[in-house]
Amino acid sequence: MSDKLALLQHPGGSLLSHKHECCKWRSSAAQPRKPISWSLICGLMLFCLGMISLFTGHVASDLEWYSQRLMKRRSYFKLEGINKGPIDIWQSDYAKYFYGCSKRSRNFPLAIRAQSSNGYLLIAASGGLNQQRTGISDAVVVARILNATLVIPELDHRSYWKDDSDFANIFDVNWFISYLAKDVTIVRRVPDKFMRSMDKPPYTMRVPRKSPPEYYLDQVLPILQRRSVLQLTKFDYRLANNIDDELQKLRCRANYHALRFTKPIQELGQKLVTRMRAMANRFIAVHLRFEPDMLAFSGCYFGGGDKERNELGEIRKRWETLTDVDADEKRRRGRCPLTPHEVGLMLRALGFANDSYIYVASGEIYGGEETLRPLRDLFPNFYTKEMLANEDLKPFLPFSSRLAAIDYIVCDESDVFVTNNNGNMAKILAGRRRYMGHKRTIRPNAKRFGPLMMERDEMDWDTFARKVKAFQKGFMGEPDEMRPGRGEFHEYPYSCICERPLSDVVDNKRGDPRSEQGNQGLRERSKEEEPALGAKENEA
Repeated sequence: MSDKLALLQHPGGSLLSHKHECCKWRSSAAQPRKPISWSLICGLMLFCLGMISLFTGHVASDLEWYSQRLMKRRSYFKLEGINKGPIDIWQSDYAKYFYGCSKRSRNFPLAIRAQSSNGYLLIAASGGLNQQRTGISDAVVVARILNATLVIPELDHRSYWKDDSDFANIFDVNWFISYLAKDVTIVRRVPDKFMRSMDKPPYTMRVPRKSPPEYYLDQVLPILQRRSVLQLTKFDYRLANNIDDELQKLRCRANYHALRFTKPIQELGQKLVTRMRAMANRFIAVHLRFEPDMLAFSGCYFGGGDKERNELGEIRKRWETLTDVDADEKRRRGRCPLTPHEVGLMLRALGFANDSYIYVASGEIYGGEETLRPLRDLFPNFYTKEMLANEDLKPFLPFSSRLAAIDYIVCDESDVFVTNNNGNMAKILAGRRRYMGHKRTIRPNAKRFGPLMMERDEMDWDTFARKVKAFQKGFMGEPDEMRPGRGEFHEYPYSCICERPLSDVVDNKRGDPRSEQGNQGLRERSKEEEPALGAKENEA
């Protein structure tokens, strides 16, 4: 600023006014022109070139920055109109703009070998199959954070599900170890020689839910280094949602690629999918959580009169800490799972025809066949694993987790996945289906559906259907529903969803995801994202 003022100053020190400058210019114009020095001209030219270069450089860099920002957000601007008009109920028209990506970065260091690690990490997962799946995926990341050798996790045998299956009964152990070999060193058990050399048994602890990596480094690592073998118990949702993107991608590699079901489970699951496809080109999978204990815990009323109130009331007494609740108020606030009948009404209102094929994945249904009959009436092409598998299912019947794995496979392969709840299987499958191409995934807008279902007898069908369609916008599994930080990472794996280059989005049989050839192209692209292990993965 002082330099600019100096240029405007009169040799005598006073600032020249605009008037004085004009007068000086006029007077000088009347005088004979003096020859201009070539050195002055060259100096002015160099000065101007320097200023132009400086200015254009800044402009270019700014334009580049803004263009990158624009290109990065371009598809999202396109997606802003998704929920403004009718949508295809069977598939998302916008899925082709995105794909699952969890490939490890070149800067992500290779796993440390067992001999050089900080010790052995034992994990005791808890809950049912899908709750344990989240724990196993997070355990891989925690082992990476701690530079620990992960021992194949121990599954829960004492929860409500009462399944004594081990990891090797459900998941392919060899595949799990080999797929993650570059990320984490995994062993089947702590070496006997090492265990015999220990002065004390393994240290056991439980970490708080949603603990960040810093907690593991500050509180868990010193114990692991001191004791060499550490067991973390009740390990479900013990790792924070928001962590480094490279660790999030490792979470996805563990969940969506490394956890592959055993061959018997995979073969039966695929057999059921084939049988569904033989009857219909596309089908809906409905995951129903309607077990007596789940309904009792909810405190909701489902229209079964005094019989239901008495039966569920007795079951509810198992939890001494539960207090009395207003069932109508809970339903009004959207805190109750939809009944099978209400799920059927929702699907018909959305536009699914009476002749659509549905596969129902469920455990014990409270009320049995009587509860399912309204859904069957709405969709006569109604199938379950028991109906499709026949004798093939017998070896799996004593094991609830293996039965759940079979349902998981069929639901994952379905064209449309629908749930009446927001439990672990619903979240895990929603996340996986987003990662695998944003396959249509419908979850009820609980806050709006509760009051609507209570009032449905007061309106005609057209009004009811119109309201359902309006309420479900934003709950149909469209790409724009996923935002960083929203919900559980296992349900919204935003760090593992990449934007497809616009040049790759072409409406032809090879590139259009709506065609079978297009789907094959997407699968090939997904394989490119996987680490090369010399073995072809048969996805679970």
